[in-house]
Amino acid sequence: MATNNQPATTLRYGRIKATIWQNVSEKGPFFSTTFSRSFKDQSGAWHNGTSFGLNDLEALHIVAHEAKEWMAAHALKH
Repeated sequence: MATNNQPATTLRYGRIKATIWQNVSEKGPFFSTTFSRSFKDQSGAWHNGTSFGLNDLEALHIVAHEAKEWMAAHALKH
């Protein structure tokens, strides 16, 4: 169950975004992460997708590592 509707933090690398959420369970608070990629459609409107192409994987790797570091640092405070 989420503690609120706002993310704990958002990390970005290029078009790739990691959104970190704080959740609460019987065992206490914990973090989870969702990843997305921003893109423009043919009309020029921005959207977020959850599929990643070959050219996205390096950025996904970098932002996933940053998310892991952030979560580890903040888990020590609880």
